[in-house]
Amino acid sequence: MDLFALVAAFGGGVLGAMLGALPVFILTGVFAVVGGLMGMAGIAELSIGSITFGSMLGPHIAFAGGVAAAAFAGKKKLIPNGADILYSLNGTGNSAVICVGGMFGVMGYLIKFFYGDILHLRTDLPAITVITLAIITRLVFGTTGLFGKYEGTEKRAWVPTGSPLVYNILLGLGIGAAVSGVAVSLLSSGASKEAMAMFPIACFGLSAVSLIFVQTGFAAPASHHITLPAASAAVMTGNVWIGVLVAIFCTVLGDTLAKTFNSHCDTHIDPPAFTIMLSMFLVNGLFA
Repeated sequence: MDLFALVAAFGGGVLGAMLGALPVFILTGVFAVVGGLMGMAGIAELSIGSITFGSMLGPHIAFAGGVAAAAFAGKKKLIPNGADILYSLNGTGNSAVICVGGMFGVMGYLIKFFYGDILHLRTDLPAITVITLAIITRLVFGTTGLFGKYEGTEKRAWVPTGSPLVYNILLGLGIGAAVSGVAVSLLSSGASKEAMAMFPIACFGLSAVSLIFVQTGFAAPASHHITLPAASAAVMTGNVWIGVLVAIFCTVLGDTLAKTFNSHCDTHIDPPAFTIMLSMFLVNGLFA
């Protein structure tokens, strides 16, 4: 364990709270794109582990800290909705809110260390840490329970059906074809395994950066839970169709998890992180 990185994790959580969970995650995407492309070009890239997925911008630290701080701010009635991950909490001017972000940043560092260095889990470590902290956040600061508090009169929808299901399948098909096709094309043209190992990170980063459209009010989809597993599967297998199938699976799974854990609630449990956690466990188990 790096004690300097542990100290820095407090600052990463504070950064996530000040900027807001989604804005800081978009910055994570910027660094992932740059680092991923540099790695593919054969340039030694140190920022991926230390900045992009480390104590400064790692989703398990900065994003998770922002999510927890928003939930705390919502509980204290400082913002209208504790599940709002777009809100920059610097606007509250509240020291306790920022400290909550920092504390959850430290927790994120420690939990990821436990999952990776002690348990040696074969899934995406930032993602499983984000979900662990999100569940803790829901139980500590939320009032709607783990699965939300549905108050509608009609039967609650837990899974996509009908037109939403068809749309999800087509969305996964399109995104999966794009990332998997490019991956296999690069492999066919002689790209090295070392270079292609960075390709899923670049795809993840591009998806994360695209969330700037969500931040600015457009109805753009989240897609990092699709591109990362699909690109990983395509790189591991060299098969376009496996990547496409993984993408479709992740798209439907993501919508199902959103309806199950992130609907009718007052804190944020991130469906993309949940999807990455589950899908990368399967991808690593089947293809790595």
